[in-house]
Amino acid sequence: MNDPTTQLPDVDHDGIPSIDLSDEDILDAMQHIPGYLDITTGDFREVYEFAHRHAADRLLGGLRAARLMRTGVEPLPPGMMLDAAARKIVESGGKSLPVVDEDGRVIGVLTETDFLRRLNAGTFLELLLRMVADSCEVSHRCHETPVREAMTAPAVTVRPQAGFRQIIAAFRRHTGRSMPVVDDDGRLAGMLLRKDFLEALDRGAHR
Repeated sequence: MNDPTTQLPDVDHDGIPSIDLSDEDILDAMQHIPGYLDITTGDFREVYEFAHRHAADRLLGGLRAARLMRTGVEPLPPGMMLDAAARKIVESGGKSLPVVDEDGRVIGVLTETDFLRRLNAGTFLELLLRMVADSCEVSHRCHETPVREAMTAPAVTVRPQAGFRQIIAAFRRHTGRSMPVVDDDGRLAGMLLRKDFLEALDRGAHR
């Protein structure tokens, strides 16, 4: 489910947050530099891109998923029924939980959006209106549906050593608000929340 308050910034081809410069932007900047500049707008843009990449590495190069992820997350087994899984998600205080197999390897993620999809609703308001119209009855047997039938799979994950470029690229592959962090064997290490990552980016950009 899209959340306009947690959209990631635009990124360049390396995955670095950036601002697209128009020719008008460049010409205006060049007019404020004293003296004669023997440089084209294309050259100026190339210099900017190199400088921006260097600055991003300097400010955010030490950012790693392991530093930002939340640990102690209790994952869901694929055979758990959806009603029990919903209670677990609510108890966690989040919007989703990872699903792991018997060896602890992440095989999917169960999110609020997955529940909406099972209930054929696009938003919670749509679901609420339907419940009101149907006297608060929802025709879906969550107590008979296992997590494996509703979860999003495969899960988009990152390794603990992933840097900001890898994290941005992973978050851009899905619209969820969190993402499992897994070790080299695919076992759950923690959960990385989109809002925690954005806050880290903001802190790094204002250092």
